[in-house]
Amino acid sequence: MNKYVVIDLEMCKIPKGISKIKKIKNEIIQIGAALLDEKLEITDHFSIYVKPQFGWIDTYIKRLTGIRMDDIRDAPGIEEATKALLEWMPEDAILVSWSMSDKNQLERELEAKGISFKALNHLYETWIDSQQMFSDKVDVCRKYALNEALIAADICVEGREHDGLADAWNTALLFSKMQKDNFKLNPYYESACFGKKQEKLTVTMGELFKNLGLQTAST
Repeated sequence: MNKYVVIDLEMCKIPKGISKIKKIKNEIIQIGAALLDEKLEITDHFSIYVKPQFGWIDTYIKRLTGIRMDDIRDAPGIEEATKALLEWMPEDAILVSWSMSDKNQLERELEAKGISFKALNHLYETWIDSQQMFSDKVDVCRKYALNEALIAADICVEGREHDGLADAWNTALLFSKMQKDNFKLNPYYESACFGKKQEKLTVTMGELFKNLGLQTAST
């Protein structure tokens, strides 16, 4: 059995002029991760703020992530933060994320800044897209947002959305559940969305919440 590190990145935008030169639109400002052992249980976690080289945290990003300029002012840069992540990770772990956007961001940002880690080459090749895995599990073509997938899988959400560690933790819970043979959707969700074998939602998220009785737990 493998060990998995489920990762989530939070980002800020960079100025358009620099974006055209560097060929990247965003910079990483937080790396969150959760470690799943061979039994698919969360055994450790990792979180680090990252100081952007070109961008800053505007009002939108502050509201979205809860990250403030004070949080990143004395934070390490992306090279030091990535090194810390790799040192924390078990050598035999496989990286997992919700969609491949985090993998693409990390790869492109490091390349744009002339930073290279040999250990990342293998991790890029074996990286698992848990968003695609979820779509395959429920046999639909569309891509799910993480919050909807968590509701559909009947997982009690930990922490706030768009916090790197909370999103990584919740993705790890979902990934673990999907790896097991008895994976099932919440029966209310399945009935509402797939009762007539339709691939598109026929109810609103508000209607689903009323039926689910979902409770949110804090970390």
